[in-house]
Amino acid sequence: MKIIEYQNKYRDDMIFMVLEAKNALGLVPRLNEDLLDIEEHYFSRGDMFWLAVDDNDRVVGCIGYNRCAEDIARLHRLYVKYNMKRRGIGSALLKTAEKHLKDAGYRYSTVHLGGQAYFESKQFYPKHGYTEYEPGYMGREL
Repeated sequence: MKIIEYQNKYRDDMIFMVLEAKNALGLVPRLNEDLLDIEEHYFSRGDMFWLAVDDNDRVVGCIGYNRCAEDIARLHRLYVKYNMKRRGIGSALLKTAEKHLKDAGYRYSTVHLGGQAYFESKQFYPKHGYTEYEPGYMGREL
């Protein structure tokens, strides 16, 4: 598995992976509009988006961020393929994003936890040093 900067050739595979991940959580699979055009919603704004790609060149995870303030970023769309969880993919994606943010001069990283269905987020982020600063939101200094 390797972490790469998003490339448009992986768009459909990424979208399929995210929809499968939501379905596995018991959610009605719906697509977030930003995933339809990563270039517009991330890169054109100076933000980033990464993919985890397996040895068969298939997308098994993703993460991105958007700038909230001069030194604060909000992480988005951390998904791991439903049958590939607990193999360190989410942690590798998070570490990649946090390293990039720190190197780019960001001081703080935040995340919105989503609704009740995203119960795994409430367990995952604290293991990586995130604390709740208001209901449904966590953050940490980089």
